[in-house]
Amino acid sequence: MTEPFILFNVAGTTYALRSTQVAHVEMVEQVTPVPNAVHFIDGVVFSRGQVVPALNLRTRFGFEKAPYGLSTRLLVVSAGGRTVGLIVDTAREFVALDPASIQPPSSVLSGLSGRYLEGVANIGDRLVLVLDLSELLTFTDPALEAQT
Repeated sequence: MTEPFILFNVAGTTYALRSTQVAHVEMVEQVTPVPNAVHFIDGVVFSRGQVVPALNLRTRFGFEKAPYGLSTRLLVVSAGGRTVGLIVDTAREFVALDPASIQPPSSVLSGLSGRYLEGVANIGDRLVLVLDLSELLTFTDPALEAQT
């Protein structure tokens, strides 16, 4: 039994989210900066009648911020009672994956970046990183909390 996934790119890497977690995909238009927001929140956007925080996946994953272009997309997602817009470089592909084809992430990836991964899928000739949306939308850093 397969599940539909949305594939998108961030800094040259292909990622996937279950399409059931994505409310809609749209072009990035006006992002209003918010003072004192965490570094990976670019601001807020008005999307289909609601104000949604715009989370830049490039900066969330530790990559250099890039200017928005014509292919930049906003994936409006919901998890854990939170609705957020994910800013990605491109998003234009849907695939059906068998959940059994998603391999758990290697223990080598168990650091901060691996925390966001549900697993890795092989689609044709490319590897796709399947994201754990609830972890991605957790804005606390366990490493920082351990120090307090």
